[in-house]
Formats: sequence, C-alpha cells, structure tokens
Amino acid sequence: MPSEQFERGVEIRKEVLGEEYVDRAMAGVDDFNRDFQTLLNEYCWGGVWARDGLSRKQRSLNNLCMLAALGRSEEFALHFRGALRNGCTLEELRETLLQIAVYCGMPAAVESFRIARRILAERDGQ
Repeated sequence: MPSEQFERGVEIRKEVLGEEYVDRAMAGVDDFNRDFQTLLNEYCWGGVWARDGLSRKQRSLNNLCMLAALGRSEEFALHFRGALRNGCTLEELRETLLQIAVYCGMPAAVESFRIARRILAERDGQ
C-alpha cells in the first residue's frame, strides 16, 4: 500500500510534468523498476518537491540549471515544460539559460536554447 508521501509525490509529479507523462511512467512499472518508481515518487517528489522552502518555480529553474550542466537533454525538455506549468515567465527562463551559458558553458547553453525554442514553438502551435 503506497504511503501518503508517495501519493503526494505522484500528485505533485503530475502537476509539474503532466498527467499523461506520469500515467505512462506508472503504467510501465514492473518488478524490475518498481522500487525505483517508489523512490522517485516518495522521496524526490513527495519528500523534496513537497517542501515549503522553495517555490515550484524556483525548483524548476534550479532543475534546468542542473540538468543542463549534466547534459541531460530529455530531462531538460521535460522540466522546461514543467517550468512553464509552474508559471515561470519567458524572462525568467531566458535569464536561467543565460546563467547556464556562463556557468555550464556555451555547448550546454546552445542545447538548452535549442530545446527551449522547440518546446515554445510546440506550445505556440508552430
């Protein structure tokens, strides 16, 4: 039986990443990855994202910086969409990507801007 923290984590994860994405991930749970999904939902989303110390916008912007630094393009795209859902403005996102350029390097920034522009074009129906 899932814990209250697990359930809260799934709820937050859906709010940030989108219900469709999370439902797909949860539908793929099997004996091999069940413990990982529990860890992800309970501790990452239900433990850290549920805390009051930072807003969801702040957490989203932090994630973008870390994911760009790590070169995790797919996760960056997922969390860029999440940042938009969390109310990050285009100015905040642009400034974050400029910060990435200075601290993570130009290749990370080029990839980040490329992903961001693709997602914004999708959002705007272009």
